[in-house]
Amino acid sequence: MEPAEILSNPGGAIGVGWLMIVLPLLGAAVLLLGGRRTDKWGHYFGVLMALASFVVAALVFFQLLGFAPGERRRGVSLYEFIPGVADMGLLIDPLSVSFALLITGVGSLIHIYSIGYMSHDHDRRRFFAYLNLFVAAMLLLVLADNYVALFVGWEGVGLASYLLIGFWQFKPTAATAAKKAFVVNRVGDFGLLVAIFIMFTSFGSVAFGEVFAKAGAESQGTITAIGLLLLLGACGKSAQLPLQSWLLDAMEGPTPVSALIHAATMVTAGVYLVVRSGAAFFPGEGTASLVVTIVGVATLLAGAIIGTAKDDIKKALAGSTMSQIGYMMLAAGLGPVGYAFAIAHLISHGFFKANLFLGAGSVMHAMNDQVDMRKYGGLRKYLPITFITFFIGYLAIIGFPLLSGYFTKDGIIETTMEHNAILGWLAVVGAGITGFYMSRLVFMTFFGKARWDEGVKPHESPAVMTWPLILLAIGSVVLGAFLIVGNRLMIFLGPAVGRPEELPEFHAVSPVGLATLALVALGAAYAWLKYGRQEVPAVAPRGSVLTTFARRDLYGDALNEALFMRPGQWLTRLAVWFDNRGIDGLVNGLAAGIGGTSGRLRRIQTGYVRSYALSIFVGAAILAGAWFVVGTL
Repeated sequence: MEPAEILSNPGGAIGVGWLMIVLPLLGAAVLLLGGRRTDKWGHYFGVLMALASFVVAALVFFQLLGFAPGERRRGVSLYEFIPGVADMGLLIDPLSVSFALLITGVGSLIHIYSIGYMSHDHDRRRFFAYLNLFVAAMLLLVLADNYVALFVGWEGVGLASYLLIGFWQFKPTAATAAKKAFVVNRVGDFGLLVAIFIMFTSFGSVAFGEVFAKAGAESQGTITAIGLLLLLGACGKSAQLPLQSWLLDAMEGPTPVSALIHAATMVTAGVYLVVRSGAAFFPGEGTASLVVTIVGVATLLAGAIIGTAKDDIKKALAGSTMSQIGYMMLAAGLGPVGYAFAIAHLISHGFFKANLFLGAGSVMHAMNDQVDMRKYGGLRKYLPITFITFFIGYLAIIGFPLLSGYFTKDGIIETTMEHNAILGWLAVVGAGITGFYMSRLVFMTFFGKARWDEGVKPHESPAVMTWPLILLAIGSVVLGAFLIVGNRLMIFLGPAVGRPEELPEFHAVSPVGLATLALVALGAAYAWLKYGRQEVPAVAPRGSVLTTFARRDLYGDALNEALFMRPGQWLTRLAVWFDNRGIDGLVNGLAAGIGGTSGRLRRIQTGYVRSYALSIFVGAAILAGAWFVVGTL
């Protein structure tokens, strides 16, 4: 079933839906332009703007629920943006509202958590300004009704990400990580930009409604090209192969940045792009859709393998993010039957991964910013709230029965298995690896003997940091069942992305589900034998070849250096040489030749009258001789 028709704005909360974007944008403007005068209250103002945006999103959601399913796509025209190309407008439908609630809801909790986490930072006000800027840009991305406005939000998210990752610019690693994220994402952005150009050339419009309506009449080659270019853009933002190398380095930013950008929102932008464009360019069959599923499976395995060997608690979670986004991409590539599972896992992942990242921040807060898990151990006794909430997030991500991941990730695996058994079993293997690396993280951090540095005194975080953990943990428990059982989310999203002819049925007990649980249990048991039962060495052992590969991020940076950076350097040197020896040599040689000739000719002008008279006489004699010779012929 195709998405429902876009209807005009009915007024009410939807009519002022633009406030969702304007409020955090106002917060960023006030905090940045107000400067040091806002230091004392700026962080509270930033939180207030995020919460106000969430309230507007909730009002829009409830108004949307009041319409019949076929009327839940509403366009809000704002102003003429680029004459003849695109107007600035919003598309309020189940898909965009679901993202808006996630961005503002989880974003607000992260804002509140940041009050405590950043309490000793003298630039806290600027940090909250950047958080508000990011939320505004992300909301524009998901609420825009055309690809040009989406691209503006897309680039705004990239800018805010750069500012937040490199917030502690006094750290060379943070500054380098910010530049790396910015450059790698520009590669993906180029793909998205070219896709938009092709859309405008082919369809005469970039508005979602017109593009999707005309796409069916376009050649398959054009549709495939646009789909693959959109996927390139999605791979950049969502850290999917081959543009994943920036994500782990981005952990150099403050931990709330990791939770907001690299767990709950920014990295899901690529999934949003694929699902939003799915009806036209990723219908569940064809080359582009197949490539999406392959990229998703490859990334979920790569991220899981990387997570098995990281001792930095945040980088282990970053590898996990890569892997979980891979599951979402896999589901998105399946077409309408997979969209709801992709979005359900995206939403539930936003809660339990934000919970895990903020829990890691709470551990770091207690351990004097230490990130090496080999210097943790036994922290469950000293950080009871952090441990309980973190453990709930851990159970959710590994797919423990009746928690969120059990319904959403296992739903993806089961649906994939029905379409492609090879991809399905690879996803099962990824789940088993998840059981291992997440159990390893929990055992190294909260169990075993204390391995702390001298002078460290672990303590629980203040209430302003623990209450967001508790709320996120609650979401990690209940969201999966709420979204999946009864196909609740699939029915809700139907008007926005289309609905499959037959609604899938989630099986609480199935052969695939039992196989997945068995592999997860084996992974957790192996982690207990290596890191729970045995003493964790202070220095990581050398390990196997696979461990070396994982520690070096599967040599992603080395591959990029060999394929792109080094050839780029050689090309630059060749261009410089050609410019110096070729273009500059020709110009300088011509100038030197003219100058030398001029210098020699200048010697003829001596300034002596007798020399000029002699020249005139000789010239006259030559002319006379020539006339005489001609006359005698």
